[in-house]
Amino acid sequence: MRTLSERISIFQNSDLYPVVSSEFCNGRSVCEIVSGIAAGGAKLVQIREKNLSDCAMFELVKKCKEITDRYQMLLLVDDRLDIAMAAHADGVHLGQDDFPLPEAKKLAPEMFFGVSTHNAEEIDKALADGCSYLNIGPMFPTRTKSVACGALGLETIEELAKRVTCHFSVMGGIKEHHLELLTSKGFKHIAMVTEITQAADVEAKVRQLRQLMKVSKNV
Repeated sequence: MRTLSERISIFQNSDLYPVVSSEFCNGRSVCEIVSGIAAGGAKLVQIREKNLSDCAMFELVKKCKEITDRYQMLLLVDDRLDIAMAAHADGVHLGQDDFPLPEAKKLAPEMFFGVSTHNAEEIDKALADGCSYLNIGPMFPTRTKSVACGALGLETIEELAKRVTCHFSVMGGIKEHHLELLTSKGFKHIAMVTEITQAADVEAKVRQLRQLMKVSKNV
């Protein structure tokens, strides 16, 4: 089992942050998509499933863990601390209405916890609660997740990012053509859903996106 410091180190050295939901996999299995992501060189992946039974979710995360272990990746689970703990995943991504972070840390002190944030108050609270990382978004309009605030836009997220004192990712409607701009603005961890999960060749797509981020970073 990895320690929290080891998990933080892997995240720190990551770039692309793939998020996988079965409803956006074009009929392919989540494990097939995760395998492609792993082969493409990503350092982490998040499993986000809102409609599976507890048993089905547990079995899915266990199967994904076998893949991520082979590639020494981080496996994060959206919302479900219980599933993540039972399947020995590396972390949990918590929304604003999910299990409270301070209590989650008591139950799983070595777990890598992320928090979704959409404004300055939520960022400040996530930092005060001791999140391992946080996500700011949505940056652009997106159909993969509904939030009351709507798309924040690049300028707002740039301002919000100035408040952040831990690692953070950005997410929401981000496509390949956004990567050069976002990387040039200093965003290091960029989360994407459909741009990856709906690609005909997931492995090739992940390699391409990671290369674009690397090139833009070095320009």
